[in-house]
Amino acid sequence: MLYAVFMSAVLPPFPQSQEPVPQPELLQVGPLEEEPCLRADAARNRARLLEAAARLVAEHGAAGVTMEAVAAAANVGKGTVFRRFGDRTGLLTALLDHSEKKFQAAFLGGPAPLGPGAPPAERLRAFGCALLRRSAAELDLQLAAEPSPERRFSVPARRVQRGHVAMLLRQAVPDSDTELLAHTLMGYLAPVLVHHLTVQCGMPMERLEAGWCDLVDRVTAPAASQPR
Repeated sequence: MLYAVFMSAVLPPFPQSQEPVPQPELLQVGPLEEEPCLRADAARNRARLLEAAARLVAEHGAAGVTMEAVAAAANVGKGTVFRRFGDRTGLLTALLDHSEKKFQAAFLGGPAPLGPGAPPAERLRAFGCALLRRSAAELDLQLAAEPSPERRFSVPARRVQRGHVAMLLRQAVPDSDTELLAHTLMGYLAPVLVHHLTVQCGMPMERLEAGWCDLVDRVTAPAASQPR
């Protein structure tokens, strides 16, 4: 098979990426100016806006969250919402902040196999399955917060996730182009694909998780064991 020939071939050395590798630290999903030293009144106002947005999501779904609706629900001017979050994507991204921090804490420092202490391929399998389950649990909000194409790969949370996958790939398959391979694997975990496969195609989440584990096993298997 072409895949087998490619994987078993001796690859030339890859140039070092010019993109800085994210360090293993928890990152705020939203803009940096939101964290961590807001004045007490500004912090209360931000919390009130997020509570209003969360109520709108619970009552009407993510589609019901507009800057105008949040301003009305929080009894503030629309300009206040724009100043705090920039745009609707920024507001929806801020709503995902709590679950993102929990997820980052789990894969950066939680128990194995998602956290440190397990072999890299096992951690990759656990990472993908956990991210798939998280996306399914908050799919409506994840889709609504999907960044525009020019921002999709620079969102801090996604850079941390991709950097984590690249780190595990460097440990599992050090001779591969781990930067490109990390982008490829992250594509499997994209919320838009999860929506297509589970909602539009009716695939059960168990099939997606099994497919992820199979993909990781094939990517990280020694070249000698690849079928020819």
